[in-house]
Amino acid sequence: MRELFDEVAGRSPLDPQESARQAMRKPLRKRFYKDAGIAAAEGGFNVTLDGRPIRTPSGRVVVIPARELAEAAAAEWQAQGDSIDPATMPLTRFANSVVQSVVDRTDDVREDIAKYLQSDLLFYRAGHPEGLVSREAEHWDPVLDWARDALGAHFILSEGILHVTQPEAAVQAARSALPTGPWTVAAAHVVTTLTGSALLALALLHGVRDADRVWAAAHVDEDWNAAQWGADEEAMSRRAAKQIDYQAAVRILRAVDAAS
Repeated sequence: MRELFDEVAGRSPLDPQESARQAMRKPLRKRFYKDAGIAAAEGGFNVTLDGRPIRTPSGRVVVIPARELAEAAAAEWQAQGDSIDPATMPLTRFANSVVQSVVDRTDDVREDIAKYLQSDLLFYRAGHPEGLVSREAEHWDPVLDWARDALGAHFILSEGILHVTQPEAAVQAARSALPTGPWTVAAAHVVTTLTGSALLALALLHGVRDADRVWAAAHVDEDWNAAQWGADEEAMSRRAAKQIDYQAAVRILRAVDAAS
């Protein structure tokens, strides 16, 4: 069982998309269990396969802090057919990643989120056409206004892709609003890497923007281009795959918050 998620648990959430790609390249293993369920454990719940808790590649028992998440992960195992496909198991992949790679280095993952505050998606604006400029402002300005008013983080905007150095005071003010628990840090990291914006992750985490609006904000430019020139099927397929991990991260943020 452990080798199924070797690549995923070793890399995610610092690079969740590469982890998923690695998992999908590996030959699928035959299903070796009959029933998946959950059991109460210290600190939360285990996912069990024929009564035995799942473990990470290093042998750690996976403990999930919220019943809802444990039940959903167990459902992923139960839904597998003759073969086990990790690509269809985002919550299980996430749980392995947190236990294997985040619990012991939560601060490092948190700092990786903070790096995005130096070059966040929301800072770099189109100069034209007017419609795109307006669309970016509609989706992004309210988040920046919230960061300024609620967090005291005053960021500088730039037209085009020319890098602008952000005030250290702004970066530190926003950084202070990042989560601290391993599960929420990991989920926020996934949202950040998938959207290209730590500020969008913070807006989601603090209830300033809901999940749909955050996802739309992250794809303003892409959606604008698709509306003008038509959608690229390959790009849309990649986006759909990313959205699976995004939705799993959103679910984790909600469930951990509700359980705390």
